[in-house]
Amino acid sequence: MGSSERAKEIRRRRQRKQKLQKLEAKFKKSSGEVKSDVLDKVRSLTPGYETIYENWGVEK
Repeated sequence: MGSSERAKEIRRRRQRKQKLQKLEAKFKKSSGEVKSDVLDKVRSLTPGYETIYENWGVEK
């Protein structure tokens, strides 16, 4: 039997949170073009990327 829709949603949120944590660590360590690549990945990962940019201190 499959998972409920709520369980699937929670799993997606947890996975997204873990991925964002890894991307944030990579963003803080890197510079230049790598930062740009990380920001592109964040933009494609979540619709709330503007908030994440603000939290990371990214100037647009």
